[in-house]
Amino acid sequence: MKKFFISVVVIIILLGAIYVFREDISDVLFKYIISENVEVSTIQANTYYRPNNYKYVQVTDDFVAKDKQHLLNIYYTIINSGMTNFTFICDNNYKNCLDDVATLSHSQAFLSNINSFVHPYNSFSSVETKYNMFGKVVVKVNHNYTDEQIEKINGKVKEIVSKNFNVTNDQREIIKNIHDYIIKTTKYDSDRSDKKIVNYKSNIAYGPLFEGYGLCGGYTDAMALFLDYYNIPNFKIVSENHIWNAVYIDNNWYHLDLTWDDPVNSSGKDVLEYTFFLITSDELSEIEKEQHVYDQNVFQEIAKNSSV
Repeated sequence: MKKFFISVVVIIILLGAIYVFREDISDVLFKYIISENVEVSTIQANTYYRPNNYKYVQVTDDFVAKDKQHLLNIYYTIINSGMTNFTFICDNNYKNCLDDVATLSHSQAFLSNINSFVHPYNSFSSVETKYNMFGKVVVKVNHNYTDEQIEKINGKVKEIVSKNFNVTNDQREIIKNIHDYIIKTTKYDSDRSDKKIVNYKSNIAYGPLFEGYGLCGGYTDAMALFLDYYNIPNFKIVSENHIWNAVYIDNNWYHLDLTWDDPVNSSGKDVLEYTFFLITSDELSEIEKEQHVYDQNVFQEIAKNSSV
């Protein structure tokens, strides 16, 4: 009975010590056991990787998350690379890391913002994040475009350029040619936006380029592909219910919205407008104050019309 009592006391003392020093024990486990056995992935960027840094997110080569901004940069780098699966870890001194991972991975706004800065082919339809208590984070990216679609679209872009556009170095003329071609050959997919009837891949560039129908995502992606073809800096801007292009020419950023320059009208006739063709942020705010309200803390370059 005496031995039993002593054993119970010892167990209680040990449990108490473990509780009191739990953070120190966790630190030791992470530093010397867990982290040593977690294989952090290496970035293997594809052809469509953009080596661009923005004020909101920057490319990183350090995949041990140190703080929230670093966490944003890691997500951006993973998605920007075009990789499907990636593993990173939380630094042991970053106490809120897993809480921030949980918040960010479930934030549609954050994920949409990240999607805006990457090449359309590396954009995602969804991102899955799994993590454990020791700070291991596994990210799976489900992409918007298949390899087959990418191959077909690339061929189509080259065909359109060779058959429809004159050779010129004037960037405004280039952008106008692309703007006009997409609008003239595309109708807004009202059935999908208004009635949830899905007949076309109108949410991506495939719809406008092959099927003749687009939503704002399809118009914007198609435009972005041509801009990249001509090496004109660009990214996408998202608001709560809309998406359009930001384009850098003449040492400044401009808004370009093909969807709103291709308005739906009751007559059913095709209309080509230039209301949203390469306009400044001030001009945009003067003509439209509902669908084009975007987070200026995210899209700082165009909000302040700053240089690259």
